[in-house]
Amino acid sequence: MQFDDDANLDTSEVQDVRGSRIPGGRATIGGGIVGLIALLLGLFLGVGPDQLGLSSGGSAEPTASSLAQVQQTCRTGRDANTRDDCRIVAVVNSVQDYWTQEFRRRRGTYTGSPTVLFSGGVGTACGAANSAVGPFYCPGDRKVYLDLGFFDELRTKFGSTGGPFAQAYVVAHEYGHHVQDLLGVLGRSQDGLTGANSNSVRTELQADCYAGVWARHATTTPDESTGRPLITSLRAADIRDGLDAAAAVGDDRIQERFQGRVTPDTWTHGSAQQRQQWFQEGYRTGDMKQCDTFR
Repeated sequence: MQFDDDANLDTSEVQDVRGSRIPGGRATIGGGIVGLIALLLGLFLGVGPDQLGLSSGGSAEPTASSLAQVQQTCRTGRDANTRDDCRIVAVVNSVQDYWTQEFRRRRGTYTGSPTVLFSGGVGTACGAANSAVGPFYCPGDRKVYLDLGFFDELRTKFGSTGGPFAQAYVVAHEYGHHVQDLLGVLGRSQDGLTGANSNSVRTELQADCYAGVWARHATTTPDESTGRPLITSLRAADIRDGLDAAAAVGDDRIQERFQGRVTPDTWTHGSAQQRQQWFQEGYRTGDMKQCDTFR
C-alpha cells in the first residue's frame, strides 16, 4: 500500500491522546474488530486479558514528547509511508473521503468520526477501556479508539502476518461500524445474544464487508482537497494481508488459540472463513448493497 507522497494529511480527523493519564476501568462498549475480545472471553469463557497475553492497560503520565504527535509529525503522504501513526491518519482520511462521497452519491449525508489514538487506557462515552480490549467503535460519542500497540499483538498474539494493509483493514472495519451507526443498523447487535447466527456476528461481518467496499475504491477515491487519490497503489499482497488479519481475529481461531476448543454458541464476530468471505464480497463488488449480512 502506497500513499501519494505530496498529499496533505488532515490530522483533524485523528485525536492523539497517547501519554495522557486517563483513569482505567471496565469497558462497557461493543462493536470493535476484535472489539471486546478480552472482555467477551472473560464473560463467556472465563479467560482474562492476562491469559490472552495482552497488555495490562495501565495509564501513563503525559509527557511533552508523547502528546499530540500526529499533529506535529504527520503532514504529508510521505510521512504516512514511513510512520505507523501517520499511516493511520492517512487511512482514516481515505476511508472517510470514500464514505463522504458514497453517502453523497446516495443522496445522504456522512457525518465524520474521529479516531482517538491512546496508550494504556482511555475514557469514552461508552465507559473506560484499556488496551486489552482492542480497537473499538463507541456509538455513544461516535469515535473510533485505537492503541497502536494492538498491531504488534495482532501479529505476535493472534498470528497475523501483519503489514500496512492489515492495519488499514482494522481501521476500515471500525469505520464500517460507524457507517452502520449512521444507517441505524448498529443497534441490532445490542440484543446480548451470541452464536454463529447472532445479530452480533452479522453486524461484525457487515463491517468486514464495508471494509472491503472501501478497499475496492481506495485507489480511485479522490482526496476532498486535492482531487487525487490519497492511496496510489494497493497490491494483491496487501489484500492478502488484510484477509489474513480478518482470519486471525475469527472467533474459531481465537478460541482454538486461547482455550483449545471451538464453541460456536459463544461467537460474537464470526469465523475466520466468514470474515474473509465478507471482506472479499465487499472488495469484489465494491457495492455496499451487497453487504446485507442480515438477509
